[in-house]
Amino acid sequence: MALISTILTEIETVLSQVEEEKLQKLAGTLQKASRIFIIGEGRSGLMSKSFAMRLMHLGATVYVVGETITPAIAAGDLLVAVSGSGTTKSVVWTAEKTKALGCQVIAVTTNPESAVAAAATEIIHVPAATKYRRENELKTIQPLGSLFDQCVHIVFDAVCLEFSKLNDIDNAEALKRHSNLE
Repeated sequence: MALISTILTEIETVLSQVEEEKLQKLAGTLQKASRIFIIGEGRSGLMSKSFAMRLMHLGATVYVVGETITPAIAAGDLLVAVSGSGTTKSVVWTAEKTKALGCQVIAVTTNPESAVAAAATEIIHVPAATKYRRENELKTIQPLGSLFDQCVHIVFDAVCLEFSKLNDIDNAEALKRHSNLE
């Protein structure tokens, strides 16, 4: 149990530094968006997809960039771009393209000075370790970007809780949108 305790302490250390007001603001921004597009690669991409799925359960019109049914982004839409390092090429390129098209970009990253942050209209700073283990990053016992991905998952669940409150969506309402083909 020492490993689990250490991991939980690491997560708590990171999350205690995340600005909760920014998460509440993000929920409001998501509520106002016509459509929400989400991008991330690797494990961060899996966290992004889980966020998209939960937003769908909560009534949002949401797409994962790169999926075959993802339409063109347009005015009034918003992109959530997730990259621990802030340098993931496909995420940075998509954020830059989205910004050039005049849409909002929310960057979720450990590095508020990164390329993805530079393309963002808003930054959610999650100060966890990345796979690069830069000097200013939190120390972790976990490999690669595990700590960032764990923290992003919890951050996104907190945003979803706020989003559900803003839209008056309870568990019963969300369950109606849950897959019934299982």
